Amino acid sequence: MRLTTILMTALAGVLLAAPAEAQQTTQVHPGKGGSPHVRTEWTIDGASISITYGRPYLKGRPPEQVMPPGQIWRTGADEATTLVTDRPLTFGSLVVPAGTYTLVTVPGGSSWQLVISRQTGQWGTEYTEGQDLGRVPMQVGKTSAPVEQLTISIDDTAAGATLRIEWGSVSATTPFVVGG
Repeated sequence: MRLTTILMTALAGVLLAAPAEAQQTTQVHPGKGGSPHVRTEWTIDGASISITYGRPYLKGRPPEQVMPPGQIWRTGADEATTLVTDRPLTFGSLVVPAGTYTLVTVPGGSSWQLVISRQTGQWGTEYTEGQDLGRVPMQVGKTSAPVEQLTISIDDTAAGATLRIEWGSVSATTPFVVGG
């Protein structure tokens, strides 16, 4: 009995000492066209990062219709998708200073581009290329199961983190690290 108590105490200490992957999602508003808008917040390597976006449903539409290959896509519904970070982030060679940005993407068959723009506060279909902070490649794979509602997430990894966009059977990812 005493050994069990010691092991349980030790396990509880390990679990309490382990860094928790802090993620919180809150609804911003229900959306004008039925696509709820959420803000998901993460704490990654000491950085507070949030993404606010509309979460449209596929509703039987082919993915190419809502994510047009080779064209700028607002990556959400209604208002532009917004990234806020309180620390610099580095995607490949692109350093993103602490601040507020708009995220759009250029979908493609085998690869996507993530576009990080300094333009903020606009409707999702408004895009000015001259406001780009930069673009980074995204790898494209398949989801393990179809995703009916657009989902944007960040996975904490040993090497930093990965931004993930999933919809339909598409999973587009790009790694990043906190710091500049």
